[in-house]
Amino acid sequence: MGKNLTKRTEDYSKWYNELVVKADLAENSGVRGMMVIKPYGFAIWEKMQAELDRMFKETGHENAYFPLLIPKSYFSKEASHVDGFAKECAVVTHYRLKNDENGKIVVDEKAKLEEELIVRPTSETIIWDTYKRWIQSYRDLPLLINQWANVVRWEMRTRLFLRTSEFLWQEGHTAHATKSEAITEAEQMQRVYADFAENFMAMPVIKGTKTDSERFAGALETYTIEALMQDGKALQAGTSHFLGQNFAKAFDVKFATKEGKKEYVWATSWGVSTRLMGALIMTHSDDFGLVLPPKLAPIQVVIVPIYKGEEQLNTISEKVQPIIESLRKKGITVKFDNRDTHKPGWKFAEYELKGVPLRIAIGPRDIENGTIELARRDTLTKEIVKQKELVSVIDKLLVEIQESLLHKAMEFRKKHITKADTFDEFKEILENKGGFVLAHWDGSDETENKIKELTKATIRCIPLKEDSEEGSCIFSGKPSKRRVLFAKAY
Repeated sequence: MGKNLTKRTEDYSKWYNELVVKADLAENSGVRGMMVIKPYGFAIWEKMQAELDRMFKETGHENAYFPLLIPKSYFSKEASHVDGFAKECAVVTHYRLKNDENGKIVVDEKAKLEEELIVRPTSETIIWDTYKRWIQSYRDLPLLINQWANVVRWEMRTRLFLRTSEFLWQEGHTAHATKSEAITEAEQMQRVYADFAENFMAMPVIKGTKTDSERFAGALETYTIEALMQDGKALQAGTSHFLGQNFAKAFDVKFATKEGKKEYVWATSWGVSTRLMGALIMTHSDDFGLVLPPKLAPIQVVIVPIYKGEEQLNTISEKVQPIIESLRKKGITVKFDNRDTHKPGWKFAEYELKGVPLRIAIGPRDIENGTIELARRDTLTKEIVKQKELVSVIDKLLVEIQESLLHKAMEFRKKHITKADTFDEFKEILENKGGFVLAHWDGSDETENKIKELTKATIRCIPLKEDSEEGSCIFSGKPSKRRVLFAKAY
């Protein structure tokens, strides 16, 4: 057991919380519900950020930055948007502190803001106020902007990475001349997210649209990618929203068409956050610690020397230097852990806990024999490799591990997608098997809410690939044209 982690089968939630802390990913801070992301955790996030940023730029987007604080009056301009976020908003009312007569630090009532400011829970309002100045004509469209930022949503129950009062994310905000262009953009970004989840995180996702009640506040359509965690719960991994002309009308953003007419622009927004870190941990990790896909691992290969005395260490260091150089030339990140403060066994457990995909152990006997011991983190297996073949073996293995993790996660999901035709069957699956449940729903908010109330399961999405199929709603018995995807979720 890695660093005495609780077993997943004993208490999945406890296992997760312990792993995040013991693997040095993050910890709680002095502010309730806000986390400190530690260097190793941030290194994984930076890898995610770099790949996503590249994908955004390849699809024509540019990065910008908008203010953290938003005038309260902006929120009242789009009614459904403010309704959706009102309960989570942190409000700035004053801009100065002072010492009172007893020397205590208090708010200076003379420094009350004329208009209160909201710490952004999301940036649509401040961005659309800006777009009014940026967009005049069809020549200014499409406007394809992304920002990397932090946002605050005052959460009551928090868990590191999965739900925190402050989190890091990216939010894309685009403006288009036509409805069809905006819809195409929203659909494209859903595909970008799915591509990233599957090809970098090795996490299979189901693409779909949200029901009316689960849509983003102010959106006409929300496109989502839904992933399945090892405990059978779903996790919303990314969303993309078609906003119609709601924000353009709220902030009076019009453009002159080629014909000289004035029309409101069409909008989208889309985002993923540090919640993906939680998804990555829960998709692959085991009772020994993290299991990281090679494409997102900060260290892909670690080399641990086995030695007695400085002379042996110097010999090993000399021998591994060309190996390190060869691996780095191939773009493989490698660490040579020559610290004399910890024994090899401790280091093995540490890198197992941190999910490093490949571990090399090398001692004097290996040098004599021209071999190296290579250990895989995903399967916990070891093999002896000839030193001259090592670089090409590692190159192939990293690809194999990445593919193997995706395949394993897909097999798990396949076993945990179950069809239910009656409400009793539905409840039994949720209670005893978990996972995704494909079932008929009559399309009403009332039925959706009642099912949630009775089972804690929500409609994760209306899958894009699910074929139409006449049936009866599992709860009301009313006609239904297709199955939707239910699950208990994070």
